[in-house]
Amino acid sequence: MKKKRSDNFSKFAPKKSNAAVKEQFRQEKRKVKKEREEYFDEKRRQKSVSGSQKVSGNSRTSITSQQPSDHKHQPSHLRAQTSELMPLNKYIAHSGVTARREAADMVKKGLVKVNGELVTEPGHKVSSKDDVRVNGKKIFLAKNLVYILLNKPKDYITTTDDPQKRKTVLDLIRNATKERIYPVGRLDRNTSGVLLLTNDGELAQKLTHPSNEVKKVYHVTLNKSLEKKDFDQVLKGVVLEDGPASVDVLAYADSKDKTQIGVEIHSGRNRIVRRIFESLGYDVKNLDRVIFAGLTKKNVERGKWRFLNEKEVRELKYFGKGK
Repeated sequence: MKKKRSDNFSKFAPKKSNAAVKEQFRQEKRKVKKEREEYFDEKRRQKSVSGSQKVSGNSRTSITSQQPSDHKHQPSHLRAQTSELMPLNKYIAHSGVTARREAADMVKKGLVKVNGELVTEPGHKVSSKDDVRVNGKKIFLAKNLVYILLNKPKDYITTTDDPQKRKTVLDLIRNATKERIYPVGRLDRNTSGVLLLTNDGELAQKLTHPSNEVKKVYHVTLNKSLEKKDFDQVLKGVVLEDGPASVDVLAYADSKDKTQIGVEIHSGRNRIVRRIFESLGYDVKNLDRVIFAGLTKKNVERGKWRFLNEKEVRELKYFGKGK
């Protein structure tokens, strides 16, 4: 008798009929098309309004971010967006140094100079003609936007540089691009799975901001079976040292092995999944992120990476709250 295949994560995505799946696909396609049209209509309107305004004598020159000739046929999602003036922290993020919130912290700490002068206000407006230096090094707006999905292994830290010279995720994608990219969010050293790296500061800000409630799904392996009372307590919520914590969905990944747990959560707090189970007396032996913002590690082996395709980038940019 052929063994029935079990779906470890069926509680996250109940099986639908083919007709329902097709209809959902059509509706999502129409929705994305409508949102895209509205987005570009608004951009055209803003451009029209901007073009009709008088430019004062001391106004800054607009940022052009021209493409090199060998990149002129790249898909649109690989080209940097342009604008006139932008906040300093946004400029730093679009230069591939770090994400926007971290860039704001760098400015406040006095690590950034504009045209030789120290600036501590993240909202200070700059353009591509300004000399912007972070820690003494001049930075430039990224010419090409890059999006890489990495299946992170254990023992690699999620940072662009480590004073202790430990292995970082950038070591795994060293030859992927000449652009300066950085991780979106963090996975601790002993956590594996889906990690996005990019130099798109605007997207990084969107995916990490708490208000957008970006969903993540983890496969958790515990040191012992999760008891029913603790299962219910996790769903109800636990109190940690930095406040209450709860999950969105909880399920046994394997009905015969209750050490295998599936967790869906939107919180971005540090080590939140590990700390939830540790608060109830469990040790997390293995933690693997299987989904982040709709991205999965399907067909990407541990330690390997791939570029996102244009459809995936478009979906990330439209990734709405609670989606």
